[in-house]
Amino acid sequence: MNRDRFSYPISRIGIIGGGQLAKMTAQVALKMGFQVNVLDPSSHCAAAPLANIHLVGSLYDAAKLRELANLSEVLTYDVEHIDTETLKILHREGHTIYPSPYLLAIIQDKLLQKQVLAQHGVPVPRFEQVDLLTADYLTRSPFPIVQKIRTGGYDGKGVVILNSPADLLKVLPGPSLVEEFVDFTKELAIIIARTPTGETACYPVVEMVFDDNTNICDIVAVPAQIGAATAEQAKQVALQAITALDGVGIFGVEMFLTRDGQVLVNEIAPRPHNSGHYTIEACLTSQFEQLLRVISGLPLGSTQLLKPAVMLNLLGEAGYQGQPIIEGLSQVLAIEGLSFHFYGKTLTQPYRKMGHLTILDDEVERALNKLNTVKNILKITA
Repeated sequence: MNRDRFSYPISRIGIIGGGQLAKMTAQVALKMGFQVNVLDPSSHCAAAPLANIHLVGSLYDAAKLRELANLSEVLTYDVEHIDTETLKILHREGHTIYPSPYLLAIIQDKLLQKQVLAQHGVPVPRFEQVDLLTADYLTRSPFPIVQKIRTGGYDGKGVVILNSPADLLKVLPGPSLVEEFVDFTKELAIIIARTPTGETACYPVVEMVFDDNTNICDIVAVPAQIGAATAEQAKQVALQAITALDGVGIFGVEMFLTRDGQVLVNEIAPRPHNSGHYTIEACLTSQFEQLLRVISGLPLGSTQLLKPAVMLNLLGEAGYQGQPIIEGLSQVLAIEGLSFHFYGKTLTQPYRKMGHLTILDDEVERALNKLNTVKNILKITA
């Protein structure tokens, strides 16, 4: 018997970061027969129970990154804030890392990310580099503007909207990217997969709704309630962006739809993305399986949407910190078409992502009505 006919190109996958994205990737990897190794600072991270080998250490620990690379045939990551310099060295030594650490270094710096996209003709909001945002700068600035710290921001942190010179106290310290405030009608996103040979797979365009208080994505609805021409425009803009970066892996591309019908790229995530969690139930191939297919040299899977869907992020309630308690779960699970995901984090705190749920229905509007019912029932407290 020719055993090669029954073997994957690789079997050992290393994930830098052990959060919920690593957990959901590992769940699919184990189903497909891969071994998963994880590096995370916490011994109780979400992916720990699924890891064949769990290295506990900083994502900036060069020795731990090298150890993970030596234990794995390919490396990927579930978070951007990691040591790219060590990963570049490992890459030059012949270790396979997707997406490339050189691409990650661009993504990590919001200014550099926008500069590269703009240089390749990708439509983005107007922006400029501001190393020190002073009172004098604000007196000369058109308002409103958006300040983004160049590195380290996530889940709404590191971004602030400034409406007048009186907002000087809201200014974030550190080198920044300052953008025009885009007068948008919708915030859109799309998951794009791209292989080392340049093949691509595009998921449906989704609509995102952000919580005004936390600036964290609250709801994702798919398909986005936009015309076919706008959806195609968003798809082509996102593909242009990932091609400009020569991206290999899975990417979440966040975009603005302006009042005059333009699609502008806001930010890119070089990993599975919150806006793609719906794909687990609603698409033939989830974003997590698609990532595994790309990094292991397997063919891309179908991105067909099986049914309209909405997703709700489950955040820790304000005012609670401690061992999580889920209130209203029994009532929620009785709702037809609902799938519940809890990430297994041992500590809840205000606005921390603790899980998500997805509702499938024949119509997005009906799914949204069910979701609004859920929001009144389900709470994560302590």
